[in-house]
Amino acid sequence: MAFTMPTNIESRPVTVIGGGTLGRKIALMLSNRGGTVRVVDKIPEVREAAKAYVDEMTPTVIKSIDGGKAGTIELFDDMADAVPGSWLVVEAVPEKKDLKVSLFGELDKIADADAILATNSSSYASEEIIGEVEHPERVCNVHFYQPPELPAADLMSCGQTDEQVLPFLKEELAKHGVYGFVAAKKSTGFIFNRIWAAIKRECLSVVADGVSTPQDIDQMWMINFGMSWGPFQLMDKVGLDVVRDIELHYMDERPGLPTNTIELLDEYIARGDLGKKSGKGFYDYSQES
Repeated sequence: MAFTMPTNIESRPVTVIGGGTLGRKIALMLSNRGGTVRVVDKIPEVREAAKAYVDEMTPTVIKSIDGGKAGTIELFDDMADAVPGSWLVVEAVPEKKDLKVSLFGELDKIADADAILATNSSSYASEEIIGEVEHPERVCNVHFYQPPELPAADLMSCGQTDEQVLPFLKEELAKHGVYGFVAAKKSTGFIFNRIWAAIKRECLSVVADGVSTPQDIDQMWMINFGMSWGPFQLMDKVGLDVVRDIELHYMDERPGLPTNTIELLDEYIARGDLGKKSGKGFYDYSQES
């Protein structure tokens, strides 16, 4: 079915569903040219923290954006109020397939007819979450990494996405300093995240096998590649519970992958050590302000 592309997008908001670690970063990048971004989250503290993050980071980010200007962040606890009127809706909720399927079914009902519906899923192809969607021609993957530090994004069709949507998004995201790369066919993990998953998995296995420590692996990574961060630091930033959910998805699709990665992550999660968001993961962040 043909899709009527969104118009008047300069005067219309974007809605981000989920104000967590990545949701607030998406809101930051999509508001950096003076537009309005609506952040939806049921938890008041998460909503407020998302806005505080955007307010704090905006002065730095807009300096590097052509036409950069502080935007407006609006907070909502109900997406039924936040979605109508938006030209783009980005889902950034936990990596649970059933949750995403029901969410997109609801978004399809309440969004404007010309609104693009994008999932920020780290591993689920949008094709897998359109079971309750009547208009899949407007659904796609837009997987952000950790902007503004990592400003690339994977774009991928749900298999029925209108052919205009991905080129349109690639052009619009570039205006915000986000650079899209289109996966030419369905791929779990898309492009870079599929490669990163293999690196991350082997790093976890090396620690699980008792060969090395997260700290030493990160140090070697930083020395060898001239980076300012290592794989375990990035996993802490993402959240070890999220890392676990993503790895389980790969394991479901590819039987035979090592299970020691999950066993290692389970040890940390059982202690409540989820990474930066809990104050401790592979590293201790309790002394940070």
